[in-house]
Amino acid sequence: MPAYNERATIEEILRRLRALPLDKEIIVVDDGSTDGTREYLSGLAEPGLKVVFHPENRGKGAAIRTGLEAATGEVTIIQDADLEYMPEEIPQVVAPILDGRAEVVYGSRFKGDWRGMKPLYRLGNWVFATFANLLFGLGISDEATCYKAFRTDLLRRLDLQCQGFEFCPEATAKVGRLGKRILEVPITYRARTHAEGKKIGWREGFQVLSTLLKWRFARWQPKPEESASNG
Repeated sequence: MPAYNERATIEEILRRLRALPLDKEIIVVDDGSTDGTREYLSGLAEPGLKVVFHPENRGKGAAIRTGLEAATGEVTIIQDADLEYMPEEIPQVVAPILDGRAEVVYGSRFKGDWRGMKPLYRLGNWVFATFANLLFGLGISDEATCYKAFRTDLLRRLDLQCQGFEFCPEATAKVGRLGKRILEVPITYRARTHAEGKKIGWREGFQVLSTLLKWRFARWQPKPEESASNG
């Protein structure tokens, strides 16, 4: 869970994550917060919770990469530190991976119950998914969803380079390059406003499209499978 200036929601999101009926570890990466999030996290010490601090703000993608380095579980799912997504739905997102039915699962807002998203954002999300489908033949409805779950060894194979919000399109593109199927499950979404701290704008939208295009044609090789590299 990358966290940047989320003091208003960090306690609530952690409470709900702790309550999940899963064998889990929670990894929080504070990405240089200045609003008290860092101080709150500094006071936590409990089993199953890992907190890592960036000395300065580096971006969501960098925080996810830092968290991935600390991950030990079989499955990794991304959770934002706000309350737009429902942590109680994480079990249904990761279930197909735990059951061996998929290696990658996206929680689709547009196959579920989504509210509060402005029409321009909805249009942008449709464009992102359509562009990804045209480039990689994925057949997905929600490319930019936060709830992306992966087998951890597969996520490491993607050799992520992202620093900011380009994590989503980079991961989607590289999964597509590997020829992996993305399974979607319906989820619930409640959009927050810029006044509440939403950080996505038109620049990030352009970045999504350029990142998808970049990784469609860039020279890239995945990292070796962990089982092979470990002999």
